[in-house]
Amino acid sequence: MSSASETGTRPYRMGRRAEVLAETRQAILDAANEIRDPRTPLSVVAAKAGVSERTVLRHFGSRDGLVAAAITEGTKRDEAERFAAPAGDVAGVVASLVSHYETAGDRILRLLAEEGADQQIDEILAGGRAIHWRWVEEKLGPLLGGKSGSQRHRRLAQLAAICDVYTWKVMRRDGGLGCAETERSIRELIEAIVGVEQASAR
Repeated sequence: MSSASETGTRPYRMGRRAEVLAETRQAILDAANEIRDPRTPLSVVAAKAGVSERTVLRHFGSRDGLVAAAITEGTKRDEAERFAAPAGDVAGVVASLVSHYETAGDRILRLLAEEGADQQIDEILAGGRAIHWRWVEEKLGPLLGGKSGSQRHRRLAQLAAICDVYTWKVMRRDGGLGCAETERSIRELIEAIVGVEQASAR
């Protein structure tokens, strides 16, 4: 028969075990999202997370299971970072965009270079594009006033291009602009588009 002290510690031990399992799972997801390449061997992800391949498989079942979970987790993180600034606040919107590209831009460019060669990479990129267009509509769309139809869609496409990772690459990597100058340049391009619409509305 168990003593009171033994039964009292069992829930604690079970709770702590659940916490450890959750922490391990999160460490694996963090490692996978830092790498963010679905072709990466499980051994590399496991080593980065400080666990064994067997542990990774216990948590996610297979490499595809890990990739799917990492895509979901990474998408949530990207959305949280990109959507933080208030709609219509050009300075804040651009600051959050450039901050995102500073941490993820080079990784996104590597994935884009592999587009069409791997289905999972294509799925990641398709999801990223959907987020990007929704972000442009939500954060910069209000600055277009009452424009609708093809004219609004054209302006949104222009804003999407201005805010694209390749624009950041041209300024930061090819042009050698600093982070602050890149923000300023993107902001000026956005304000030029918005200014045309505001002027035509008057």
